[in-house]
Amino acid sequence: MDNMEKLSVLIADDHPVFRKGLRALLASMPEVELAGEATNGFEAITLAEQLQPDVILMDLQMPEGGGLAAIRQIVQTSPHIRILVVTMFQDDDSVFAALRAGASGYVLKDMDDVEITRAILAVGNGEAIFSPAIAERMMNFFSTRSMLPAEIFPELTESELKVLKLMSHGVSNEQIAQQLSLSVKTVRNYISNIYSKLQVADRAQAVIKAREAGLE
Repeated sequence: MDNMEKLSVLIADDHPVFRKGLRALLASMPEVELAGEATNGFEAITLAEQLQPDVILMDLQMPEGGGLAAIRQIVQTSPHIRILVVTMFQDDDSVFAALRAGASGYVLKDMDDVEITRAILAVGNGEAIFSPAIAERMMNFFSTRSMLPAEIFPELTESELKVLKLMSHGVSNEQIAQQLSLSVKTVRNYISNIYSKLQVADRAQAVIKAREAGLE
């Protein structure tokens, strides 16, 4: 691959050992070239403006402004630069603060080289990418904050909604009864109520209606 076609990558991390590891990783990737290294937030902003890299590997906890402030400034002044957060922090506040600031991806430092390589190339190609642990946290975050089922089917009781949700996941009546600590007869009664209230003829139609409404 010609140098002109390579992704230029800027490393922004205040830990020398970790920067050394990233340098070695980038050197092993024929698709990329190292644009430079920053050791704090201010340097990251300055080098991003001077070097105009395609991708920045950004740590969050750095001196002189830190990674979040750097992300905001870089995205504002050079919106074409893609920023991949590479950090040890996986709490919700850190993840969503980085995404709101403008990061294109978020991975953890304990990922193996193959995964980080894939993440760098994905972000460089315009994709959004997250390490498995972060993706799981995001899914949990949104699932607990998604639209309440009662707002989707206000005619259903809370118990009927729980049954319908499990039905939409392919759970049998016996399994529903076990999971909700109900008798199978009670589950069948709930399902009968669901069919009547949703004006559907059978289980398949109920499941389709639930999924189309966004009940997950």
